[in-house]
Amino acid sequence: MRIHFIAIGGSVMHNLAISLARLGHQITGSDDQIVEPSKSNLLEAGLYPKEIGWNTDKISEDLDAIILGKHAEADNPELLKAQELGVKIYSFPEFIYEQSINKIRVVIAGTFGKTTIVSMIMHVLKRLGRDFDYVVGAQLEGFNSLIKLTSQAPIILIEGDEYYASSIDDHSKFHYYHPNIALISNVHWDSYKMEVPEDVYFQQFEDFIDTIVPKGTLVYNKEDADVLKIVGETKDCKINRHGYKMPTYTINKGITYLEVGEEQIPLKVIGKQNLSNIAGAYTVCEWLGIKRSDFYEHIRDFKSSIRYLEFLKSNGESVVYQDFAHTASKLLTSIHAVKEQFENYKLLTVIELNAYDILNEDKLELYRGSMDESDESVIFFNKNSIKEKNIILSNIIERLFSTFSHRKMTVVTDLDELYSFLEDFDSQGFNMLFMSSDSNARVNVLTFADKFLSY
Repeated sequence: MRIHFIAIGGSVMHNLAISLARLGHQITGSDDQIVEPSKSNLLEAGLYPKEIGWNTDKISEDLDAIILGKHAEADNPELLKAQELGVKIYSFPEFIYEQSINKIRVVIAGTFGKTTIVSMIMHVLKRLGRDFDYVVGAQLEGFNSLIKLTSQAPIILIEGDEYYASSIDDHSKFHYYHPNIALISNVHWDSYKMEVPEDVYFQQFEDFIDTIVPKGTLVYNKEDADVLKIVGETKDCKINRHGYKMPTYTINKGITYLEVGEEQIPLKVIGKQNLSNIAGAYTVCEWLGIKRSDFYEHIRDFKSSIRYLEFLKSNGESVVYQDFAHTASKLLTSIHAVKEQFENYKLLTVIELNAYDILNEDKLELYRGSMDESDESVIFFNKNSIKEKNIILSNIIERLFSTFSHRKMTVVTDLDELYSFLEDFDSQGFNMLFMSSDSNARVNVLTFADKFLSY
């Protein structure tokens, strides 16, 4: 097939382009901006556009398909020409479904936890030598691409995104996959982050359940009240339903053990959310025919999806973890996870906030009390990221102290100042958790860990 990508530079889009080129398809693409690592990956594959920008000359009637990235707007000149010529236009999820129509499609959905659950399943299947394709939204340890798409793999694992398919299609991406096995980990609406109202957001998940193929299977977290409500609204669907809950566990000397029958399974991950994710991953693997003993034999070696309560470093006594704090509630639960895991150690928590969090008083208010369980806390934000000229820095700092109201708290506005703070901090008897609310954290976390652990 001759396939042209509009907005080829996206993280998932460029991985799909490379995968299709390896399968023998003729691939071209355009974008108005391509940054790393997409640039290097496309250059290595020979798919980097000769010119950056949109070029309608690339759109012709002899194209078999256009794949439209979400970055491309509805008035994109290449898109308008493709519509005029009647070239077949796919959103990313539409194309993935067409390429996997003869596979067992496993779609993992939920407000958060999707990447972790998918990566757990991928880890176990890989260890068992099972052949599978996959589509994920983040780079995972042991896998060199966000996408694997082949003609022979009988299974495809898909991280199901509830957001719009493209600029000309307001259906949710996960409505196109028609899973044989679907999982919903949780549903949480955040007025500051969601693109749609709460009722519409919940309806997207009800509609997702309706897309499961007849006699397919819904795996769901029965400890999440909103998930239970959504599942209850879809009783007429002719599908199997399999609820899961967090397994029984113990913690001994900083190691979590799952209680599976008479056996104690040691894990390399921590936190109740990870334990719930393991239960969901196990239930999906059950439906894929994986034996219980095989699953638990290999899940014990699973470390973490990148930046979710991810172990960074230890000096033999203190440990350093990093995490992604996309909500105040996530900050609270991650602090609790590390405190529960290492109950004899104090905890220093450092959170990097972005300008949006700091300047939006209502959003900032959600963080009140979220760091109370941490013994010491640092709020870091880059003062240069605040562009508004009428903002007085001292007023922002005062507001942070008032809102977080932590008994032992420091506010840092410069990266060098942050490093200096860690060099002077006596970390004996302390662990450290670094959390960023910015997906492009400004801190070199390994250098950060080294400074914390050197005492």
